[in-house]
Formats: sequence, C-alpha cells, structure tokens
Amino acid sequence: MKTILQIVLWIACIVLGYLIYRSVTGPIEFKKVKQERFSKVISVMKDIRNSQEAYKTVNGKFANDFKSLISFVDTGKYTITQQRDSSYMEFDKTYGIDLLQEVTIIDTLGFVSVKDSLFKGDDRYKSMMSVPYAQGGEQFEMKADIIDKSGYRAPVFEVKVKKDIVLYDQPKDLLTRENSQISVEEVNGSEIKVGSLTEVSTNGNWPPIYDKKGDQ
Repeated sequence: MKTILQIVLWIACIVLGYLIYRSVTGPIEFKKVKQERFSKVISVMKDIRNSQEAYKTVNGKFANDFKSLISFVDTGKYTITQQRDSSYMEFDKTYGIDLLQEVTIIDTLGFVSVKDSLFKGDDRYKSMMSVPYAQGGEQFEMKADIIDKSGYRAPVFEVKVKKDIVLYDQPKDLLTRENSQISVEEVNGSEIKVGSLTEVSTNGNWPPIYDKKGDQ
C-alpha cells in the first residue's frame, strides 16, 4: 500500500506541475499564435481596404461583394490627371470691357492599371476574400452601403471576421478572454474589422502594433 500511495503521489505531483507549467506558458504561446495570425489577417484586410478605396475613386462607391472588387482590380485603370491654372480675357457686356477670367484646367495624361499600382505584379488579390488560417474555407464578411451624414450621402464599407475562426484551435478559456478584450493595445471585441457601416471611416479596430513601418 505504501508503494501504491507513493506512485499516486508522484503522479499527482507530475500532473500538478504540468498544470502549473501550462498556466504560465499557455498564455505566452497563445499570444504568440494570436499575433502571428492576426498580422496575416490584418495584412489581407489592408489589401481589401486599398482595393476598395481604388474602386471608390473610379466608381464613386464601394464594392458590395468580392467578385466585383476582384474583377475591378484585375481590369480597372486609374486616370492620371494634371491640374493647372489658366486665364484669358473675355468681353463683359455689362461693363463693356475685356475682363480677366481665371479657370482651372484638368488634363488627362494617361491611365495606369489598378493591379500594377496596388499589387506590383502579385496576384494575391485573387484570394483576398479567404480568411487566413480558417479551416472551413471561411471568407471575410463584406458589405457596402450609402449612409446619410449631415445631409451628405457618403459611401461606406465594412469587412470583418470573428476571432473564433482565426483562433479555432486555441484553448477555449483563453479564446473567451480574448473575445472580451478592451484595451488600446489589443484588437477589442470578438471580431477583427476594418471600415464601418455607420460611420465614414476606413480605419481598422487593431492597435498600432499591427501597423508596422512600410505597411499600407
């Protein structure tokens, strides 16, 4: 009985030690995985945002679906213009004399491919609807709309994905804690998102740590 008791105690000590070890290292490993995956997700979201802003520049509104957005990136072109001031003399019937008229002239210089401008020959835009690390083929949820802001009809869009999808294989207790984050140093809430359907904004809800120098 003494031997059996010693074995049981040793097993209990090992289990307890492991649980203590995991309680310390678990959150550290979770943070490392989280930041790595969030960085990739946010990078794709920035591609989507850049593509949406280009779409709005050409079409006056944001794309409501990825099929339209990707097709635009694939074939769309920016118009390159140059603005210059000019003036001329015009006879004024009221005063009976020539008066100086000042005008702004916009010259079209040419066109540049949206694809080349944004992605420099990279075709990653063709799969930007897919959520990185998602195991079920999940896609980003994207919507566009026109809202009224002080009498001005403003185009808006929003792209989002649940953290649960990105961190599908992480410990449930740590994931629950992550979904309730409220901090200037964290991605707050249960979703990663960029843009808004209620405000005129194309900002993301991530902290500056994910906006490294050189990122768009």
